Amino acid sequence: MTSKAKRRRMFAGVVLALSAAGPAWGRETIGVFESWGAFTDLAPRHCYAIAQPVRSGGSARWRPFASVADWPARGARNQLHLRLSRARDPRARVTLSVGERRFELVAADADAWAPDARADAAIVAAIRSGRSMSVETLAKSGGPFADVYALAGAATAIDAAAVACVSR
Repeated sequence: MTSKAKRRRMFAGVVLALSAAGPAWGRETIGVFESWGAFTDLAPRHCYAIAQPVRSGGSARWRPFASVADWPARGARNQLHLRLSRARDPRARVTLSVGERRFELVAADADAWAPDARADAAIVAAIRSGRSMSVETLAKSGGPFADVYALAGAATAIDAAAVACVSR
């Protein structure tokens, strides 16, 4: 597969991930960087980097994704949000691994977040220097699963999203 074909495939994947993230009203593309895209939504205004997993823990009714967002009106920066590839067992822990670092996340049925701004900052710092990350938990059926993300382009997409929110 040519480099151009790979880029088109990656871009298509990012666009598919966005279709799971919400409606496209007022969405602007900032750029696509490897397997990560950077976008801004106007209402409510926020900017984010987003990717879909290179390997997911199973098929689901929705598309899993990882995103890092800035919400200027809320004063929030670099907030992690993960949509899992399956509904999880509500009693199961959700663990994010980036390189040698492990982070315990808070979670709902199929979504997970860092527990606070300090954890968000530590996770984003790990993402910036990592090659891949995985989020692991147990499915409602009891079996373990993991969603794995490539991190090439993540730092650039996160920076592009942050700059877009500051400059507008």
